[in-house]
Amino acid sequence: MADRSSRAGKDRDRTPPPAPAPLRVAVADSHTHLDMQSGTVADAVAQAAAVGVDTLVQVGCDLPGSRWAAETAAAWERIWASVALHPNEAPRVVGRPEGGGRAGLDAEIDAIDALAALPQVLGVGETGLDYFRTGPDGVADQQHSFRRHIEIAKRRGKALVIHDRDAHADVLRILAEEGAPERVVFHCYSGDAEMAKVCAEHGYYMSFAGTVSYKSAQNLRDAAAVAPRELLLVETDAPFLPPVPHRGQPNAPYLIPLTLRAMAAARGDDEDVLAAAVAANTARAFGYDG
Repeated sequence: MADRSSRAGKDRDRTPPPAPAPLRVAVADSHTHLDMQSGTVADAVAQAAAVGVDTLVQVGCDLPGSRWAAETAAAWERIWASVALHPNEAPRVVGRPEGGGRAGLDAEIDAIDALAALPQVLGVGETGLDYFRTGPDGVADQQHSFRRHIEIAKRRGKALVIHDRDAHADVLRILAEEGAPERVVFHCYSGDAEMAKVCAEHGYYMSFAGTVSYKSAQNLRDAAAVAPRELLLVETDAPFLPPVPHRGQPNAPYLIPLTLRAMAAARGDDEDVLAAAVAANTARAFGYDG
């Protein structure tokens, strides 16, 4: 999830973008927030399916959102859930006047653990570290939360979905210290080509969002170009980070084809070949039948 406050001033045009040309090979949106989007779940599913996006991973960022994700995934055949406390949520919980502190944080993470046991919940995340919005006082709480989520993902046998903003070195270090789960997904990949090589060495999946299409994001195109095809995923992070040419408008799963095409262009890949790989990769990363 992108920081909501950081996007508020830019997302002024609330007109939904038109649907792009459909993909010929269906893929999954590996990371979306339907609860933050306008319209119904049924609308989102239908609009996505119409352009070749047949599976959605609904991601929770706090305890209520994670419960909603689990409930929604239980009700829809092609929606799966991932549950967690977003890294920015950890210091917020600790700082509550009532029910806060480290004990309050651990209690909420325990509730996430219980949700992670559900069969429709295939991921633990988005967890990780975000040093962009949280000051130095929140780092210890974020790292404690991240370590606990890593342990849950390993014990529950679920994919670990990582939010990493301005914290690459610490994210990689803590993964190494704790021992990474079998399946790790770097959501909204934000590193460069060198970090992509490190991720590839460890078998970490890299999921690219609409940012890969931004003029200023050559580092992401370089990363997408060097990442092994078998480790690539695509996502919206909707309603945030819409791909070009729709910056400033609300994002949604039906815009995935634009991001996948930007990835294919950066790699020099055939669109259908990349789509087939991404579809298989997402099913393998999250452990569902494609």
